[in-house]
Amino acid sequence: MTAPATHTVTPRSRSRIGAWLDHHAYSFVASIGRMLGKPWATLLTVGVMAVALALPLGLWGALSNVERLAGDVRQSRQVSVFLQSSVDAGQAAALADTLRGDADVAAVELRTPDQGLAELHERGGLGEAVDALDSLGLDENPLPYLLLVTPAGDERLLADRLQSLPQADVVQHDAAWRERLDGWLRFGLRLAAVLAVLLGLGAALVVGNTVRLDIQQRREEIGVLQLLGATDGFIRRPFLYLGAWYGLAAGALALLVLTGTQLALRAPLAELAASYGSDFALRGFAPLHVLAIVLAAAALGWLGAGLVTGHYLRQTRPTDT
Repeated sequence: MTAPATHTVTPRSRSRIGAWLDHHAYSFVASIGRMLGKPWATLLTVGVMAVALALPLGLWGALSNVERLAGDVRQSRQVSVFLQSSVDAGQAAALADTLRGDADVAAVELRTPDQGLAELHERGGLGEAVDALDSLGLDENPLPYLLLVTPAGDERLLADRLQSLPQADVVQHDAAWRERLDGWLRFGLRLAAVLAVLLGLGAALVVGNTVRLDIQQRREEIGVLQLLGATDGFIRRPFLYLGAWYGLAAGALALLVLTGTQLALRAPLAELAASYGSDFALRGFAPLHVLAIVLAAAALGWLGAGLVTGHYLRQTRPTDT
């Protein structure tokens, strides 16, 4: 009976792993030094990348805020049923109770003419007109009773049914324009995705061109390393970290620019929303989104540097004669 074979880590394998980790650490730190050693070139590269990243990110952020606002509208699926002027309070209450027992109706709110007049006075911007009506000495409120019906299922079918009620005068249903709004939002998100791909490719090319210039400056050093038997991975590694740092800095700068833009627009937009009786306010990116954006920008820089470096090494790799 033979003993089972065991795998041991030899000192030579340990030294290889240690050298691999040491070179990663050296490349990680040295790439920062190369960036800081060329501040103007670095600032130009990072700035161009940041603009390319900020455009689709800004569009995405704006659409996210619009979609959040539209979400409140979509949740408000009420169908407004204006009753005929001949319907009195008892008949309106009885109709509301009947609709509450309908399986297709989730809730019914009855609003009296006095409540409608008060709402017009407070929120409709028609306070002076309402006061003018009062000054005419009208004994009766001209507004009808109103039923706000919240559907439990398909609001279109329910609106058609409510329109056929003998007590109903006008039925208002806003599903059509909400569907158009959804369509525009879907188009905007698709446009943001297309811009992200195109401008992301442009950002990768910017990093690639910067890394290419750095490779040209170190051409002799790379040639010596190739003659000494250095692998492509060993030669490529510092440039990969350099591209990642470019992307990381560009992503952070793009987020900084977008945050400044959001702060500049938040106050006037809040005032505009308040004039319509809304508490809507701009929201920035969530922390998880910020992390994902920065990491994606770093990966984009890494990819651009890897493509350029790999192409150069394929062209200059020594061949046996």
